Amino acid sequence: MPSTPDTAVPTDDPSVTKVLLAAPRGFCAGVEMAIKALAWMVRAFEPPVYCYHEIVHNRLVVQRFEDLGVVFVDDIAEVPPGRPIMLSAHGSAPDVVAEARSRGSYVVDAVCPLVTKVHHEVKVRAGKGFDIVYVGHDGHEEAMGTMAVAPQAIHLVETVDDVSALPDLDGPVAMLAQTTLSHRDWADVLDATRRRFPEMWMPGRSDLCFATTNRQSALMEIAPRCDAMVVIGSANSSNTRALERLAADAGCPRVLRVNGAEEVPGDLRGVVGVTAGASAPEELVEQVIARLAPRDGVEEVRITEEDEYFPPPRNLRDLLVGLEVFASLAVGGPMHARPAADDRSVAASAVLAELD
Repeated sequence: MPSTPDTAVPTDDPSVTKVLLAAPRGFCAGVEMAIKALAWMVRAFEPPVYCYHEIVHNRLVVQRFEDLGVVFVDDIAEVPPGRPIMLSAHGSAPDVVAEARSRGSYVVDAVCPLVTKVHHEVKVRAGKGFDIVYVGHDGHEEAMGTMAVAPQAIHLVETVDDVSALPDLDGPVAMLAQTTLSHRDWADVLDATRRRFPEMWMPGRSDLCFATTNRQSALMEIAPRCDAMVVIGSANSSNTRALERLAADAGCPRVLRVNGAEEVPGDLRGVVGVTAGASAPEELVEQVIARLAPRDGVEEVRITEEDEYFPPPRNLRDLLVGLEVFASLAVGGPMHARPAADDRSVAASAVLAELD
């Protein structure tokens, strides 16, 4: 666990008067599910457990699992045959899933259900002869996995200029998006695509992740009141970078994206906003607030409650039940008395802290 540096010790006259803490912030339901699923894999199998891509885009989370013998790979061919494999929350290409299942002794696909929804939409629309305009970040794992569902039918765009550069599409056109985009990333490209293809199809429910949207709305609620904004999250986290851009667009005089408390400068003053991307654990938020040491304390500004829950993949749930049965038999306890697997009642931040 990273420690707060000596320079973070509060002084008698702190320059930060108050922290406005955005809520919701931090782990979303998909990240909660993925982290807990990988933690169960670590406990169920002898190391090493392999994971295709980073389980989520956060340096602390990845390091915590690496310390426990998890090996993150960018190519399934790097996994020795017969080892357990987890596929990351960002979603994987169909051929990657197939190769993992043929190579691994036990495979858990921890893809976020919201990404699965987009994969399904791509498959269905491509099967009906649509050309798909997909808004996403080139090279991002989620975009790569989604495009691989129907590569012959999908066109990646990031900007209005990309929309203008699209070829003439004679057949029906559908528009889909990477789930972690901000509304501002989406809006201009959406308008430009509608102008080019007025009859294009879109899903009835937005592809944008509800948690991403909630974190952006919470940030926008506090940004006008802040002299500076601290956004906690990794540079390769799309939703974290979207929060960073939104804070700047909202006119916040100073916006900083940090991996942790050690990167928070000592010259911040006045009212400081704090939020965290959907892959950042709450312990990092607590360390940043301790570093800021606001004279007048912390005001949490909550715009909504989140109670969404994504259960672990079914085959992992079956494995956990089997392990519980074995444990009950091993200690001679009655079957009806064994505890039920209830990961919903345990937060991923707590699971992550216990792994240290």
